Amino acid sequence: MTPTAEGEQAPDDVLAALADPIRREVLAVLAREGGATSTSLAASLPITRQAVAKHLAVLDRAGLVRAHRAGREVRYEADLEPLRRTTRWMDTLATQWEHRLNAIKDLAEGATGP
Repeated sequence: MTPTAEGEQAPDDVLAALADPIRREVLAVLAREGGATSTSLAASLPITRQAVAKHLAVLDRAGLVRAHRAGREVRYEADLEPLRRTTRWMDTLATQWEHRLNAIKDLAEGATGP
Protein backbone atom coordinates (compact mmCIF):
# COMPACT_ATOMS: atom_id res chain seq x y z
CA MET A 1 0.00 0.00 0.00
CA THR A 2 1.08 3.55 -0.70
CA PRO A 3 0.97 6.14 2.10
CA THR A 4 -1.39 9.07 1.58
CA ALA A 5 -0.95 12.65 2.74
CA GLU A 6 -3.17 11.94 5.76
CA GLY A 7 -0.98 9.05 6.90
CA GLU A 8 -3.51 6.36 5.92
CA GLN A 9 -2.53 3.69 3.44
CA ALA A 10 -3.78 3.83 -0.13
CA PRO A 11 -5.98 0.76 -0.45
CA ASP A 12 -4.11 -1.03 -3.25
CA ASP A 13 -5.05 -4.52 -2.02
CA VAL A 14 -8.72 -3.60 -1.65
CA LEU A 15 -8.90 -2.04 -5.11
CA ALA A 16 -7.13 -5.03 -6.67
CA ALA A 17 -9.46 -7.47 -4.89
CA LEU A 18 -12.56 -5.57 -5.99
CA ALA A 19 -11.40 -5.39 -9.61
CA ASP A 20 -12.84 -8.85 -10.22
CA PRO A 21 -16.65 -9.09 -10.60
CA ILE A 22 -16.79 -12.54 -8.98
CA ARG A 23 -14.98 -11.25 -5.90
CA ARG A 24 -17.37 -8.30 -5.72
CA GLU A 25 -20.28 -10.75 -5.87
CA VAL A 26 -18.73 -12.98 -3.19
CA LEU A 27 -18.28 -9.96 -0.91
CA ALA A 28 -21.85 -8.80 -1.61
CA VAL A 29 -23.26 -12.23 -0.74
CA LEU A 30 -21.24 -12.38 2.49
CA ALA A 31 -22.30 -8.86 3.48
CA ARG A 32 -25.94 -9.60 2.67
CA GLU A 33 -26.16 -13.04 4.28
CA GLY A 34 -23.82 -12.42 7.21
CA GLY A 35 -21.51 -15.31 6.33
CA ALA A 36 -21.17 -18.49 4.31
CA THR A 37 -18.88 -21.40 3.53
CA SER A 38 -17.00 -21.72 0.25
CA THR A 39 -19.32 -24.62 -0.63
CA SER A 40 -22.49 -22.59 -0.09
CA LEU A 41 -21.00 -19.67 -2.01
CA ALA A 42 -20.12 -21.94 -4.93
CA ALA A 43 -23.72 -23.17 -5.06
CA SER A 44 -24.91 -19.63 -5.81
CA LEU A 45 -22.12 -18.69 -8.22
CA PRO A 46 -21.14 -19.95 -11.69
CA ILE A 47 -17.74 -21.20 -10.45
CA THR A 48 -16.36 -24.19 -8.54
CA ARG A 49 -15.73 -24.35 -4.81
CA GLN A 50 -11.98 -24.35 -5.50
CA ALA A 51 -12.33 -21.13 -7.51
CA VAL A 52 -14.40 -19.59 -4.70
CA ALA A 53 -11.64 -20.56 -2.24
CA LYS A 54 -9.05 -18.75 -4.39
CA HIS A 55 -11.25 -15.64 -4.57
CA LEU A 56 -11.77 -15.79 -0.80
CA ALA A 57 -7.98 -15.91 -0.32
CA VAL A 58 -7.60 -12.68 -2.31
CA LEU A 59 -10.40 -11.03 -0.32
CA ASP A 60 -8.77 -12.24 2.90
CA ARG A 61 -5.38 -10.74 1.96
CA ALA A 62 -7.17 -7.42 1.36
CA GLY A 63 -8.80 -7.72 4.79
CA LEU A 64 -12.30 -7.83 3.30
CA VAL A 65 -13.24 -11.23 4.75
CA ARG A 66 -12.52 -13.12 7.96
CA ALA A 67 -12.50 -16.89 8.28
CA HIS A 68 -13.86 -18.72 11.32
CA ARG A 69 -13.65 -22.45 11.84
CA ALA A 70 -16.91 -24.01 12.99
CA GLY A 71 -16.26 -27.72 13.43
CA ARG A 72 -15.19 -29.08 10.06
CA GLU A 73 -16.46 -26.03 8.18
CA VAL A 74 -14.75 -22.72 7.58
CA ARG A 75 -17.24 -19.86 7.54
CA TYR A 76 -16.38 -16.55 5.97
CA GLU A 77 -17.76 -13.18 7.00
CA ALA A 78 -17.39 -9.82 5.31
CA ASP A 79 -15.31 -7.15 7.02
CA LEU A 80 -16.32 -3.87 5.42
CA GLU A 81 -13.94 -1.60 7.35
CA PRO A 82 -11.22 -1.80 4.63
CA LEU A 83 -13.92 -0.83 2.13
CA ARG A 84 -14.86 2.17 4.30
CA ARG A 85 -11.20 3.22 4.46
CA THR A 86 -11.02 2.88 0.67
CA THR A 87 -14.08 5.08 0.31
CA ARG A 88 -12.54 7.74 2.56
CA TRP A 89 -9.30 7.56 0.59
CA MET A 90 -11.18 7.94 -2.71
CA ASP A 91 -13.19 10.88 -1.32
CA THR A 92 -9.93 12.58 -0.29
CA LEU A 93 -8.44 11.93 -3.71
CA ALA A 94 -11.54 13.32 -5.42
CA THR A 95 -11.40 16.46 -3.28
CA GLN A 96 -7.73 16.98 -4.13
CA TRP A 97 -8.47 16.67 -7.85
CA GLU A 98 -11.44 19.00 -7.54
CA HIS A 99 -9.18 21.64 -5.96
CA ARG A 100 -6.59 21.16 -8.70
CA LEU A 101 -9.17 21.43 -11.47
CA ASN A 102 -10.68 24.55 -9.89
CA ALA A 103 -7.20 26.11 -9.74
CA ILE A 104 -6.66 25.33 -13.43
CA LYS A 105 -10.07 26.77 -14.24
CA ASP A 106 -9.28 29.93 -12.28
CA LEU A 107 -5.96 30.28 -14.12
CA ALA A 108 -7.61 29.75 -17.50
CA GLU A 109 -10.39 32.22 -16.78
CA GLY A 110 -7.85 34.76 -15.46
CA ALA A 111 -5.79 34.42 -18.64
CA THR A 112 -8.79 35.14 -20.86
CA GLY A 113 -10.22 37.88 -18.63
CA PRO A 114 -10.42 41.65 -19.48
